[in-house]
Amino acid sequence: MGVIVLLLFIGLIRHLEALRPLRERASVVSGSWGDEHAFLKRDDNELNSYSPWNITGTYKGRWSFVESSNGSSRFLDFTKPNGVSVLELMSTPTKISGIHYIQGSITFHDVFDNEHDHGAAQIRLEGVYIWPFKQLRMVANSGGESETLQEEEYFLSNPYHLLGVFSSQVFQESSRSKSRRKYSLTYDMEKHCNIEIAAQVSRVPSSQNDGDHDRYRLEGLMESPAVGNDGDCLPPILVNATSLNIDVYYNKAVNYTLMVTFISFLQVLLLIRQMEHSNTQSGAAKVSILMIGQQAIMDAYLCLLHLTAGILVESLFNAFATAAFFKFVVFSIFEMRYLLAIWKASRPLNSGEGWETMRRELSILYSRFYGILLGGIIIMYELHNFLRPILFIMYSFWTPQIVTNVIRDTRKPLHPQYILGMSVTRLAIPLYIFGCPSNFMHIEPDMKWCIYLGSFMGMQALILISQHYLGSRWFIPHQILPEKYSYHRKLENDTTQATDCVICMTGIDLAQRTNDYMMTPCDHLFHSGCLQRWMDIKMECPTCRRSLPPA
Repeated sequence: MGVIVLLLFIGLIRHLEALRPLRERASVVSGSWGDEHAFLKRDDNELNSYSPWNITGTYKGRWSFVESSNGSSRFLDFTKPNGVSVLELMSTPTKISGIHYIQGSITFHDVFDNEHDHGAAQIRLEGVYIWPFKQLRMVANSGGESETLQEEEYFLSNPYHLLGVFSSQVFQESSRSKSRRKYSLTYDMEKHCNIEIAAQVSRVPSSQNDGDHDRYRLEGLMESPAVGNDGDCLPPILVNATSLNIDVYYNKAVNYTLMVTFISFLQVLLLIRQMEHSNTQSGAAKVSILMIGQQAIMDAYLCLLHLTAGILVESLFNAFATAAFFKFVVFSIFEMRYLLAIWKASRPLNSGEGWETMRRELSILYSRFYGILLGGIIIMYELHNFLRPILFIMYSFWTPQIVTNVIRDTRKPLHPQYILGMSVTRLAIPLYIFGCPSNFMHIEPDMKWCIYLGSFMGMQALILISQHYLGSRWFIPHQILPEKYSYHRKLENDTTQATDCVICMTGIDLAQRTNDYMMTPCDHLFHSGCLQRWMDIKMECPTCRRSLPPA
């Protein structure tokens, strides 16, 4: 490797003057390069005090065809003459003073709009960086096995690279055919083309820097000086890119994990409030088990996603692991416990059954839950291009409770604070990812989709709140409602004889209005207030223990 670097350095020094026409040809970017000989005439103290710039990092900018070219190319089969370029560079000092060995890649995107990437091509690069002259010279390499371990370690430790790739593959609607086309284009280029990049490195002015982190700008020309017999391989391309401030990226990622931790804590408080609201068997039976199970699956997915992100980016592990831990607490402790309470309250009681029957039914419940959890992961992996519609389905978790209220005609199953609080906290993460212009995953905002999701969630919450105060069937036409049992039906035989209420052990005056007493289907009489309070605890007759229909 040292011999290769030495030969490259000698070749660059010999052809330093021969490269002058190349810089003149790219006059747009060569004006700031300066003259190498003028640099050598500088004061010796300035040269000795000059320290090498470490250009390792991620660079993002624009590319465009040189105006003299027509933009046609077998390699870059793009319909637009410009687009977005992303560079990943790894700088390694060599034994030769002032020379750094560079490895990395450059990716060209042909972007039509803010949402869709209609074409992409990637080139593997290697070369040298002469920091006294601020010069960067790179050529396309064969990639594959020639990558060094140090470069792989950089790509694995760079949070922007990893999470950027994650967001582009998962959250952006790019098809697999485009990914395959990307790698086939890279292979064709390496087989037929001789690609060279000559770039000038400059430091971003301090006024444009965020914090104390040094940022750099690359401006240069990419072309194919040696053309084969197959015609033009690559027209000249102007490339300019600016390094990304990783410190700002870290801060955004940490702030995001703090937000996730905070909303997880709020969700725990809301779950505790709801569990207190439905702490009786009758109250728990009114809650839809599908609604709680769907929310538990969502929290399990969020826990796995944050844990995976923390493992991929070692420097952000503590922050993402904390967020994953809180999501794990919400999912495994509170929601699963509430899920079992609802299942137990909704389960019919059979005096003759044993522990084996209950354990078998409980194992079926767990099998269905974790089967849906794993199946959902496979479905989202295969249908990641349809992630937004899948999110709409997942965020319809209030719908099972709305349907349950209508079918069972239940009264106030959910606390209003739980409905409103969960609706807001559940929306925080998707609205940040798809609605925040400066999110740490660099996903283009989609305000229209965010409005649709917020409206959808708001409509579900509004229906639940209206069912809480106006009745579970207020919006259903009376003509299609099933016949409902009336607890205030008149007695078949008129009598004025007093009857005792077995709940309060006081007499019931049958001569009063029918609203003052209630009669069950099994013909047992109780005070209206007594039976309603009893039904909030158990939906069975206090006298004969028969099941009671909704009031």
